[in-house]
Amino acid sequence: MAEAGAAPPRPGEVALGFDPAARADAGVVFIGRVESPHRPGDCPRNLTEARARGGGAVLWLDPAWRAGLAGIEAGQAVVVLYWMAGARRDLIVQAPRHRDRPAGVFALRSPARPNPLALAVVRVVAVEAAAGRVAIDAIDCWNGTPLVDLKPWFAGIDVPPNT
Repeated sequence: MAEAGAAPPRPGEVALGFDPAARADAGVVFIGRVESPHRPGDCPRNLTEARARGGGAVLWLDPAWRAGLAGIEAGQAVVVLYWMAGARRDLIVQAPRHRDRPAGVFALRSPARPNPLALAVVRVVAVEAAAGRVAIDAIDCWNGTPLVDLKPWFAGIDVPPNT
């Protein structure tokens, strides 16, 4: 079921007959928020576009989670997981404007998905652990987006073989 006010599906799109949030199997705890220069209607579609725009962003961790920043350093690459709170959750087939035909949600990087998790591999610019502040080079989400997790990125682990 589409969120109230959600645009109707485009030709070729298929919506589920239920709200995926109503079938929750687990809980997610937000650890903070993303402070970005982006607003609805003016958000980059991906990290490449976000980096081209410049400006960076800040990840703000809530006090309970700040000790978890120990070991994170400027210059390091990290994986940021964030919750695209305003995204539709009921589209299982989408018709993106940049593709010539519809595709399943799992073949796309669209924020509209059963669990609107997004990920970005970003570069840490600065860390102030006591304040819960992690400055990063770029992000492709709205200001105030809930932060789910941070993980270090390792080339030897996170790059598929033969790429």
